[in-house]
Amino acid sequence: MIRTRSLLSDGSRLRRLGPLTLPTLWGAVAVTWKLGCPLAQQPGLPMRIATSVVFFTVGTGLILGIRRGLSRELKRMRAIAHATQRVLLRPPSPRLDGLSVAAGQLSASRGAAVGGDLYEAVATPYGVRVVIGDVRGHGLAALGAVVAVLGSFREAAHDEPELGGVLRRLDRALGRHLRDRARDEHPACAGREPEHPAAEEFVTVLLLEIRPDGTVYALNCGHPGPYRIGHRVEAVPVGDPLPPLGAFPLPADLIPYRCTRLLPGEALFLHTDGAAEARDGAGRFFALEAVLAEAVRDAPVSPAALVRRVHGALLRHTRGRLADDVALLVVRNDRMRVPAQPAEPGLRRTRPAPSPH
Repeated sequence: MIRTRSLLSDGSRLRRLGPLTLPTLWGAVAVTWKLGCPLAQQPGLPMRIATSVVFFTVGTGLILGIRRGLSRELKRMRAIAHATQRVLLRPPSPRLDGLSVAAGQLSASRGAAVGGDLYEAVATPYGVRVVIGDVRGHGLAALGAVVAVLGSFREAAHDEPELGGVLRRLDRALGRHLRDRARDEHPACAGREPEHPAAEEFVTVLLLEIRPDGTVYALNCGHPGPYRIGHRVEAVPVGDPLPPLGAFPLPADLIPYRCTRLLPGEALFLHTDGAAEARDGAGRFFALEAVLAEAVRDAPVSPAALVRRVHGALLRHTRGRLADDVALLVVRNDRMRVPAQPAEPGLRRTRPAPSPH
């Protein structure tokens, strides 16, 4: 096994050095010609020009070879990073228990596919459960907290019968991550529990449960509420906010708030504050609700198309210069409304016989 890894490593090094082989040979030939050939040592302008051309060609070849090798390595690293980020923040299933789902993210860090925002939707025996959150800060530095919260949600959403139990699992997972990070950053405190695992780091979270009848329950930890999109666009109340995860302990009682009922054809639009607080060059906020109303004014659009429309409007508004990460998630109720069934032919409703008394 070790021998195989060594051979693979040697082969990788040879591939990286491949573009430099020909320019290096040219350089060796040029130096040999300059030092060993009597003709190359003769004075005179023609010979100096010839020597300059030879070494210029060798230098150009070396530069192009190095550039080609670095370009290949950069493409390979980008492919690996993109695949890793997609595993971390994978696209949700487009269909979950009769609901259509679409999501997308824009990172404020250049070249990154994910940042400090998170989302997930899963079908469970208790209904479709959805989480969207925002780690304080943005970009790649927030990925550790994203991993902790998402990993816990993907397990707890199936295991916990109560939505409050899911939220407590997320809080415990984030607390472990912050304590571990504090120990890594402050090794002198490794022998005892740090008093402040990660000062001023927290995660806002909105946790939803959409039941088979369309009723939506919510637990909100300092996160913006969703919009309900039907005949019109309206903000959905999500109850009194709980403290963000990691900032303060959760209260003893976690009672989900019954916030709305999603009828067939209606959708919920969830977002992080990077969308609502995005500004243009003049400091004007992004008109999210107006953009949503414009997008669905003429005809209903699919969740994926709505995410693309809002992303495009955001980039136009900010001219591609986002100050914070943006995550969007749309859930539409595509369950069919069952019409009332007519009575069978030949059957008539009869009144009960009157009582003899």
